[in-house]
Amino acid sequence: GLYTLMDLTGRPAFLLRYKIQDTAPYPVSGWQVFRVVRQVLFNQLVVGIPFGLVAHQLLVWRGYDRSHQLPTFHWVLFELAVCVLVEEAGFYYSHRLLHHPRLYRHVHKQHHEWTAPIAITAIYCHPLEHLCSNLLPPLLGVLLLGSHPATAWLWFSVALLSTLNAHSGFHLPFFPSPEAHDYHHLKFNQNYGVLGVLDRLHGTDQQFRRTAAYRRHVMLLSLAPLKDLWPDEGKKSLQ
Repeated sequence: GLYTLMDLTGRPAFLLRYKIQDTAPYPVSGWQVFRVVRQVLFNQLVVGIPFGLVAHQLLVWRGYDRSHQLPTFHWVLFELAVCVLVEEAGFYYSHRLLHHPRLYRHVHKQHHEWTAPIAITAIYCHPLEHLCSNLLPPLLGVLLLGSHPATAWLWFSVALLSTLNAHSGFHLPFFPSPEAHDYHHLKFNQNYGVLGVLDRLHGTDQQFRRTAAYRRHVMLLSLAPLKDLWPDEGKKSLQ
C-alpha cells in the first residue's frame, strides 16, 4: 500500500533519489495501476484461494507439525534456510522456462510489460505463471519439511516482502538490494533467480556483472544513494 501510494503520487519526494531507473516515467498513472490491480486480484482470488486449499490438503496428506508449542529458534532458522534454497531452485528453473520463446510470448510477456517495475507488479502476471513461479516455489520447502504453521507463515511473509522489494524499483537504505531483479526487467535475459546462486552457476548473470548495477547490488548502509557512487556508464561519462 505504501509503495503504491508513492508510485501514484511520487511522494515523499526525498525518496525519489533512491529510484533505480530514474529515467522511466514516474509517478505512474492511475490507469496503469488499475490494470495491474485487476490482474493481481484475479490471481489472488481465482488462483490463490484454490491453490491454498489444495496446498493445505497436501500438507495434511504429508503430515506437518501440529504442536501447540512453537519450534525452537535454531530450528526455525534451519527451516527458513531450506525454504530459501528450495525456492531459489524452483523459481530459477520455472522462471527460465517461462523465457522460452513459446512460453514467453503467451505467458511471461505480460509480466515484462513493466521494464521499470513497481512493487505491485510483483504478481502482475499470467495465471499460469502465478501458479508455477509465484505460488509453488515458496510452498515446496514447507511441504518438504512439514513445517509448523507459525514457521510456514513467517516464511510466506518473508517471501512476499522479498518479492515486493525486488519489484519496488527503489534501492532504499537498509533494505536488501533489488538491483538484480530490476536489471532483469530492464534487459530480460539476465538474473533469473532470487539469490543469484544459480545465475552464477549457469552463467546467466555475466552481462549484469559487468555493469554499475552489479557494483550497486549490495545492501545500502548509509543515506547516500549508491547510484551517486556508481552511476550508470552513460551518466558517468556526462559528469
